[in-house]
Amino acid sequence: MTNAIELSLWIGPVVPIKATQTMIDALQSVKVTARAVGTSGFELNFLVDVDSPLQTIFLLAGGAIPPVMRVVVAVTVNGSMNVLIDGVMTDHHIGTDVQNGRTTLTVIGEDLTRVMDLFDTSGLPLPAMPPEAQVALLLVKYLVLGVTPMVIPSVLIDVPLPIDRIPRQKGTDLKHIRRLADQVGYVFYQDPGPQPGQSIAYWGPQIKVGPVQPALALDADAYTNVEHLQFTFKNTRKALPIVTIQEPITKTPIPIAVGDITPLNPPLGAIEPIPTRIDITQGAAKWSAMRAALIAMARASTSAEAVSASGTLNVLRYGQVLKPRSLVGLRGAGLAFDGLYYVNGVTHQIKRGEYKQDFELSRNGLVSTLGSIPS
Repeated sequence: MTNAIELSLWIGPVVPIKATQTMIDALQSVKVTARAVGTSGFELNFLVDVDSPLQTIFLLAGGAIPPVMRVVVAVTVNGSMNVLIDGVMTDHHIGTDVQNGRTTLTVIGEDLTRVMDLFDTSGLPLPAMPPEAQVALLLVKYLVLGVTPMVIPSVLIDVPLPIDRIPRQKGTDLKHIRRLADQVGYVFYQDPGPQPGQSIAYWGPQIKVGPVQPALALDADAYTNVEHLQFTFKNTRKALPIVTIQEPITKTPIPIAVGDITPLNPPLGAIEPIPTRIDITQGAAKWSAMRAALIAMARASTSAEAVSASGTLNVLRYGQVLKPRSLVGLRGAGLAFDGLYYVNGVTHQIKRGEYKQDFELSRNGLVSTLGSIPS
């Protein structure tokens, strides 16, 4: 690694410990994929001898019950530490190059949500608990792994009376939590950091506002930090969301057309495509008008992202790590594509002397809503 970038690695059962220098020296490359929604993953490649103790360690971990060989990867760029992933090993394989006499040990894993998907406890009663309370209860057990729940109450809290019905868990903790998030138009993910061994389990609305990261720059001479960039504009993706509810007395169906713009999902493009299809939200007949509209808007926001961009940046030139689930500026791409974007995901590619990130961006339309792009 260069002087501006330092890689740190922690490995161990349940509570990870700092990797030895021997393990760091054997590490050849690191790949970490972090997504705004869903499961993140990692891949570590070690160059080892046939009789290396690293093989024994990971072979023993592969037979552990439950498999909780913890792996934490962090990088320090210009004095600022960023935890890239906090997860568990799910697989490993060994490849041998006979001609060069090299043995490569590859360790593959996912973030800590994998631990939440190990045991199926379907049927567990959750009496008098709205979705928020169910999520908080299921996440408490993962405090031992350093996972702190962040549960945002939904707009309309529905507390089921035990004399009417008793909610029960369906599937593993992860499947049940994600099912509840989908029911109220929320998202669920694990956000690693701020310190190694710590992370946040977020259950709440997808937020597309907040601080803007330094701009990605194209055709800016010495300030250029993007090596590759490609744009896609899909005007047929835009849909008109409609939700149908029932009038409680006459049971008359009432269709309601809703937009995809909310205070948490403001427009980032000035020119939006015209909707080309109708998207009817299913199962909303018994919802209140407010709840139906809010859930429909949350689901419709994903179809509103008509502009997407993918590319590669040099972290040394950029000066810091590009983070998912936040906004970033883009300059030098022309009038139609300059402006703010939401970072949907990044893939960290780290080798000795090299640190690059593949990124995926999106927004709702063409032409920036801002007069100038923050640097």
